[in-house]
Amino acid sequence: LLAVGPVLASEPSSPFDGQSLAAWTTIDGKPVSGGWEVNDGVIHLRKEGKRSGHIVTAAEFGDFTLSFEWKIAPGGNSGLKYRVRSYGGKVLGCEYQIYDDNGAKRKVPDKNSAGALYDLYEPTVAKKLRPAGEWNSAKIVVQADRIEHWLNGERIVVAQVGDAEWQKRVAASKFNDVRDFSRQARGKLMLTDHGSEVWYRNFVFEPVVR
Repeated sequence: LLAVGPVLASEPSSPFDGQSLAAWTTIDGKPVSGGWEVNDGVIHLRKEGKRSGHIVTAAEFGDFTLSFEWKIAPGGNSGLKYRVRSYGGKVLGCEYQIYDDNGAKRKVPDKNSAGALYDLYEPTVAKKLRPAGEWNSAKIVVQADRIEHWLNGERIVVAQVGDAEWQKRVAASKFNDVRDFSRQARGKLMLTDHGSEVWYRNFVFEPVVR
């Protein structure tokens, strides 16, 4: 189902060294400045007068498990994307949705709620989300054509890239006109700026070497 890339003897190191955003750039490849900062091992996006913009890793990654903790301001909306690349000038990828569901007064988890595979797969109804301003633990598992999202110790999304269900959901999503959306074996990571204050910490990145 997935276009598998060449066998790699090693993968790039972790996307975050706990001290700086040296491994990240702006969308157009410039050094990160303004808005995004690192304090005591925490990546923080300040809420400023205008958006600072998304940031992406300079390196691309294949299969991996990424564990991290996040929290967001009340009413906030953000996300961590992976398998990111340019599709005809649009920089897109799968997204672990980071959202204050309580602030949005969502009654049932949907494709835009916290932990969702944005606009494609809704999380399980039984997910456990902590209130805005409190830390949540998350995990993203990407192995060939299988994707998993975890939230606070529970697996809440499972997707099989390229199968019939995937194709149906992509066709019904905002990515319906993007050929082979996220079906490549490698891509960048992205932290999104949707105008909300958000924090990340305790990145644990485990590449899978084929």
